[in-house]
Amino acid sequence: MSKGPVLIELDEDTPSPAEAPPVPELGAPTPKGQAMQTAAVLAARRPSRLARWFWGLLGAVIGAAVSVAAWDFATAMIDRQPILGYAVTALIAALLLVMALISLKEVAAFGRLRRIDRLRLRADEALANSDLKAARAVAADLLTFYAGREDTRWGRDRLRDGMEDAFDADAMLGEVELDLLAPLDAAARREVEAAARQVATVTAVVPLALADVVAALTSNLRMIRRIAEIYGGRSGTLGSWRLTKAVMAHIVATGAVAVGDDMLEPILGGSLLGKLSRRFGEGMVNGALTARVGVAAMDVCRPVPFGVKTRPSVRGIVQSALTGVFKSDR
Repeated sequence: MSKGPVLIELDEDTPSPAEAPPVPELGAPTPKGQAMQTAAVLAARRPSRLARWFWGLLGAVIGAAVSVAAWDFATAMIDRQPILGYAVTALIAALLLVMALISLKEVAAFGRLRRIDRLRLRADEALANSDLKAARAVAADLLTFYAGREDTRWGRDRLRDGMEDAFDADAMLGEVELDLLAPLDAAARREVEAAARQVATVTAVVPLALADVVAALTSNLRMIRRIAEIYGGRSGTLGSWRLTKAVMAHIVATGAVAVGDDMLEPILGGSLLGKLSRRFGEGMVNGALTARVGVAAMDVCRPVPFGVKTRPSVRGIVQSALTGVFKSDR
């Protein structure tokens, strides 16, 4: 009986060892984007009525105490040193004037945000009712709304020349999107990509506790404010916070604070997501969630709903923003 080597024939469909999937690391948690989930919940959380009363009364008491102390200080200074007292009084008056101007700016910011909301509502009604006259009125108001912006001059001229060629509401608002809002959409998308890249990078490279939550919250606040400014909202501090709460509440309510591997695998390349360290995986997921918040912010801040122009794809934004952060070996 021969004891030579035995030849085992393998089928052509049998995978090679190089093609075998990687062995999963035991105990390694799946990235969930915890920083963005925490930031979204914090921003969307509505304080209770009791908490609002507490902070309102506390602000009133502190304001009254500061006002009385400032008055006593100024009058006492006038009694002791008249020149110095009047100088201090002038400084206090200047501070009050600046505070009044800031308040007026915030009121104006809220007014612009409400104006965009009304334009969006009128556009929705014109589309729902197929009302060409209402759609043309929305287009005319948008021409007035963006009249002072140089970056919309070419689009305004083109829209003004083509308004009479539209024969239904869909076509009229479609021209608004293509002529007037297209460059604004591109600028808003760049802001979303930049914010997603920043959140992903900070989460991946900064190991400090809560640093990723702070970075996610501040980056998303800045992104939402910039998107509002791009579409003409010019939101102030309070207006930006109101917008952020509205966007985050929408994200939380729709259950969009979650990203699956199916969104990231086209970017990372197959099973590369499973090979990443926990910090890098969290960074990618947080960046993807930031992109979702950005698209929601575009929906909220845009004066006309997406129609002819397709709403930006979250996956496309993630791929464009984060492909450079990690590269696959394909």
